[in-house]
Amino acid sequence: MLAAERRDFLMARLQADGKLVAKEIAAELGLAEDNIRRDLRELAAAGLCQRVYGGALPVSPAVADYATRASVAVSSKERVARVAASLIRPGGTILLDGGTTALAVAAALPHDLVATIVTHSPTVAAALVSHPSVDVYVLGGRLFKHSAVTCGAAAAEAARQVSADLFLLGVTGVHHEAGLTTGDADEAAMKRTLAGRAAETYVLASREKIGAASPFTVLPAAATSGIVTDAPADHPVLHSLSTSGIPILPA
Repeated sequence: MLAAERRDFLMARLQADGKLVAKEIAAELGLAEDNIRRDLRELAAAGLCQRVYGGALPVSPAVADYATRASVAVSSKERVARVAASLIRPGGTILLDGGTTALAVAAALPHDLVATIVTHSPTVAAALVSHPSVDVYVLGGRLFKHSAVTCGAAAAEAARQVSADLFLLGVTGVHHEAGLTTGDADEAAMKRTLAGRAAETYVLASREKIGAASPFTVLPAAATSGIVTDAPADHPVLHSLSTSGIPILPA
């Protein structure tokens, strides 16, 4: 089998199975495992898969730039946002992450909601201007333009002064083995800091993020209070997470 044929085979298998295990594929094709690992490195370099220990997972479409993500899975994000908004209790203090799903949460909030929302997203903060009874606090720091959020030392220090009832966490990948992932190390660290300041953390996961992975781990799924998603209930990743005791909130 030629190298190009192997790569086509690997991509077809990844699409069908949702993951690739290098050792198993090598045995199936009668090839050295190093050959398969080299193919996976080349596919990952081309942005076609996400390398993980022992193999590869589908790459998340949510790692595209902010403007592109705004047009990806819009109705899916709106469904997730409506359920996530229902978790916010009047009078509570909420940490709301950045990203396009968090922006949809802001749009889904009742106009008469009385709450305090803390965010590191200027776009989310601006979307809350029209909510007269929501106090909005913006965490300052270096602007990470890819996701339109602040991160870095200043933003993390500001976050450590907050104690919240709830954190609505956005990620680019949700997987029972790879955990909750995103595409930037500093952004992942900021998300971990925010999660550590809230009594409960729920993950905002539109269906395209389930079963996908990005390079940097935010948290293990078990470290959260649950996952809000509109992915089918019989999705193998959701089944595995649910079997592990992680609540899945259908949207």
